[in-house]
Amino acid sequence: MPAWEARAVGRSIRRAVASSGAERDTAVQSLKAAGAALLAWAVAGWWWNAPLAILAPWTALFLVQSTVYRSLLSALQQLTVVVVGTLLAAVAGVLTHNTMAAMALALPLTVLLGNYARFGTQGLYAPTAALFVLTSGAYTAPDIAHRFLETLLGAVIGIGVNALVFPPVHSRRVRHLRAQLPFMSAELLHKVADGVAGGQVEDQARGWYDRAQRLTDVVTDLREARRWSDESYRVNPGLRLRRRAAPTPSTATRDFVWDQVTEHIATTTRTLADPARRPALEPEARDALAALLRAAGDVCGCAEPGHSAGARGPGDAEQARDVRHALARASAAQRRLTTAGAGRHPGPASTTGGLLTDTRRLLSALLRIADPEAVPEPERSPDRRAAGRETSRAAEREPSRAVSAGRRQGTPRSPPPHIHRWSPE
Repeated sequence: MPAWEARAVGRSIRRAVASSGAERDTAVQSLKAAGAALLAWAVAGWWWNAPLAILAPWTALFLVQSTVYRSLLSALQQLTVVVVGTLLAAVAGVLTHNTMAAMALALPLTVLLGNYARFGTQGLYAPTAALFVLTSGAYTAPDIAHRFLETLLGAVIGIGVNALVFPPVHSRRVRHLRAQLPFMSAELLHKVADGVAGGQVEDQARGWYDRAQRLTDVVTDLREARRWSDESYRVNPGLRLRRRAAPTPSTATRDFVWDQVTEHIATTTRTLADPARRPALEPEARDALAALLRAAGDVCGCAEPGHSAGARGPGDAEQARDVRHALARASAAQRRLTTAGAGRHPGPASTTGGLLTDTRRLLSALLRIADPEAVPEPERSPDRRAAGRETSRAAEREPSRAVSAGRRQGTPRSPPPHIHRWSPE
């Protein structure tokens, strides 16, 4: 175990030296915290010779937080609890003139204050400040003023170092997750398409659904990473003093669309995995569903983060063309699936009807990822496109009547629309 731990530490050190990443960020923040504490001690202990100079480096050390905004918030919380804890200890000392009795009076109150949720992790400094005052035995007005000034000095130095020396910006994880999400979605859709085409739905559908659930977890991680990234940009004046940080890709609105895509993928795989959806699909419906899912996977694979079908540049234009072609194939496959589900007996009709609902929502979300104004079939002439839209609307009405008829005959009802777990930030 010690040997394994030593190798892991060595790998982390090599990564911190070789390239930017979480290890280097941690090393930089650690060195900044140590430097802030040394600077605070040089001012309070060496130059000012304060009575309790330890409070300045103590405060500076713990206020070099992961973001500048968090440093400011922690400083406000810490100053509040230090002031209240110090005053309570001073009052207890004046009333009792005995260290033990003063602790018995002040500590229960300061510990309760420290557990107040509004103060977060900084609440611990309320009883700590009280202990500093009572154990030193100095709680006159000048002594209390020194405590406040030393704490304030440490807070100013800690915040200043964090904001002006390589201010932390956390956009790397957002970029990583935004790059992984389209790739993982495309890989899963292609896997499901191959399984459906090979008639292996019953054997693999549960595994597909589990992987789809992990996709929704990635969206949750992305949402948390974006909140962290947004916080790192808040009240961060040091951004102007360092090299320009890589922008956070895409927007939260685009993340919401990916949330829809992953949820519809999960709903589709759940329909395939549901035993109530047996018997198996008819060959025609199975082939159409496989083609639809494969084309949907192509859309996800082409829709790189931060790009859209209206992007500029030769590479972006080629990507946009690939997305439109994939959407056209998916739309054509969905029409074949609609036709395959119309006029069938209730069992396959209910299965196909549920899949039609799921895939229709999936394609709608994919259209929003590619381009809000993307046309699924760009090669058609205007007249043929209009005729195709009429045919599509007519075909979409047929499975609805077929599914309704199946319900009247006791066929299991299609699953209700999925309620997204996403909430606006």
